[in-house]
Order: sequence, then C-alpha cells, then structure tokens
Amino acid sequence: MGLEVYARQVLDFVETHAHWAPWIAFILAFGESLVVVSLFFPATFVLVGLGALIAAGGAPFLPVWLAATLGAILGDAISYAIGYHLKDRAPRVWPLRNFPDLMARGERFFLRYGIWSVFIGRFFGPLRAFIPLIAGMFAMPNLKFQIANIASAMAWAFLLLAPSAAAMKALGY
Repeated sequence: MGLEVYARQVLDFVETHAHWAPWIAFILAFGESLVVVSLFFPATFVLVGLGALIAAGGAPFLPVWLAATLGAILGDAISYAIGYHLKDRAPRVWPLRNFPDLMARGERFFLRYGIWSVFIGRFFGPLRAFIPLIAGMFAMPNLKFQIANIASAMAWAFLLLAPSAAAMKALGY
C-alpha cells in the first residue's frame, strides 16, 4: 500500500471518528519514535494531515497534541531502554545489524552533540528513533535524556499538528 493510500485511509477514519483522533495521534507518534519500527511507519505525513482535520473536524487540539507528545516520549523512552540494556551488543542484534549506516551516523551525531542530539535528532527522519537507542547505549544519564526527550516531543508534536490546524482555521474551516 502506498503512502498516499495509507494516509488517506487513516485520515478518512479520523474524519469519520474524530473522538479517536488522540488515540490515532498517540499510535502514530509512538511508531514514528520507536527504533527500527519508525523506518516502516510513515507517520509524519499523516500527523500533518491530522492537524488539518483537527481544525476542520472539530477534534480539540490539546488532547491530540498531548497524545502525540506522549506517544513520541514513550517511543523514545523504549528505544533508550533497549540501547541501555544492549549496550555495545546493539549493532550486532537483529534487526539493528541490518542498519549499520544509520547506527554509525547516529553514533557520530550523538558523540558530536550530546544531549542536544536527542532534541535535534527528533526532527531528522531516520535518525529520530536511533538517537535515543544510542543515548542508551552510551549510558546518557536518564534525567538528561528524559528532559531532552520530553521537550523535543512537545515541540515536534506541536510543529507537526499546529501549522495545518492554523491554516484550516485561517481558511474558515
């Protein structure tokens, strides 16, 4: 199934069942933030469309934004925990061993930017879920990780949902 078909099906469902919008936003953000799963879970495009449906369909912004934020936080927290548990074995474990380039890029990015890599990495597609894994592998202190995780998830969810919701409101929907 192509991205457009997938996106249209999800958005049609939310349009018909607006009360499910927070749950859908949570699942999409969680999948988009979970290591390896994020590579096969094209949620960013759908979350942008969901923002437009919030304005047009009457779903309240705050619960959808909170749900997307929580999904992203949880996905990164699990990715961090996997990295923390696996440590230096992570690059050799299936399915992570199938992505040596992403692991290497993520490691270089993490070593260069430290805590900022967790925040900045959220906004870079394929690295999004690998940076938390690598932060765990390198035993970044959990409190520092969670501060960057929560702050970036809040900003990321807002930047995906708010512009299209605002545009729809400006157009009178």
